Amino acid sequence: MDFADSATSPTTAMRSSTSAADYDVLYPEEHNVASVSDDHETTCWGCGLRVLVSPHVPAFKCFWCGAISYQSIIKYENQNQNFRWRRLRDRCFVSILIVFMLLVICGGIWAIYPAVVSLGYIYGGVNILIAIILSIFTLSTFSLSAFRSAGAPPNILWGSYPAVTKGALENYRFCEYCAKPKSPRAHHCRSCGMCVLDMDHHCPFIGNCVGAANHRHFILFLISAIIGMIYASIMSVYAVYHIWPTLNHWQIQLLNGAFSQKLIMRMLKDIFLAFMSSMLFLPARGLVLIYLFIASVSIEIGLSVLLWQQLCFIYEGKTYLSHISASGGEGTAVKDCQNFIRFFGFPYTRTRYLPSFFGSKKRHKK
Repeated sequence: MDFADSATSPTTAMRSSTSAADYDVLYPEEHNVASVSDDHETTCWGCGLRVLVSPHVPAFKCFWCGAISYQSIIKYENQNQNFRWRRLRDRCFVSILIVFMLLVICGGIWAIYPAVVSLGYIYGGVNILIAIILSIFTLSTFSLSAFRSAGAPPNILWGSYPAVTKGALENYRFCEYCAKPKSPRAHHCRSCGMCVLDMDHHCPFIGNCVGAANHRHFILFLISAIIGMIYASIMSVYAVYHIWPTLNHWQIQLLNGAFSQKLIMRMLKDIFLAFMSSMLFLPARGLVLIYLFIASVSIEIGLSVLLWQQLCFIYEGKTYLSHISASGGEGTAVKDCQNFIRFFGFPYTRTRYLPSFFGSKKRHKK
């Protein structure tokens, strides 16, 4: 028995080694066992679970809470040491800008008042009342946009598995500046030192971000400011026309003669010189009205371009930052007129009064 065992053992060993070698050649991947190292194990910031992730993956999404974690996060230092100084500087700038707007409004009313009152007290009173209403509405919406919070993300429970339900932090990220979760449509503003919900952009003229809480006031400010600038430009031209010194009309009599390029250029030159010479006798009201007209037209053009851009983004259901992040790929937002109703906060029950326009289920496609 011992001899048989000893005789057959080498043959069996040789056969087993031969079959094992053949098996390794035919199925090499079966014997490649990956060892799990400590570098592959990390912690989800949302629920605190330990997960196994490849070290070469820059970001991963937790299967339980849905939070997105970055493995190579740069640990930022506290960059908000001068945050209070910046906020004070922005508030002072906005206050100075409001005072400047008040001075311009008061100066415009002072310059336009004699021209409109000369046509009648009722006509003058109505125009002054319109100017005051537009000014109050513009200043109030500007103040709400500047001094109201742009919209901070809600505080939620995170960092503990029992406290976080499944999918509660879907697509949430962790803000290293604020050290708290950041919703998918929230962005951190370094100027304001906080995360802003549905952040559109940081406007230096209001010293504040334009977000979910003040975006509507910002749009209303643009609309009222444009209407006010149009009204100011029309009334300033009307007032200048009545107080401008009389011109010599002998240049217009040249039109009765033969037309020629030389004659037209000479006529335009004489008219320009006549205007410049008459400007020397223009009172202070006229100079204020000229400045008001130039300023109102230039501001009106700039604000109209900004308002058109903002309305296009609202129609697309996006913000400026989401438009930038979605460039190059298809956005998930749907272009629809209902986006205006949602943005301005009209209840859907009011759409039944206008079923032909608001109740339509048409979708505007790209």
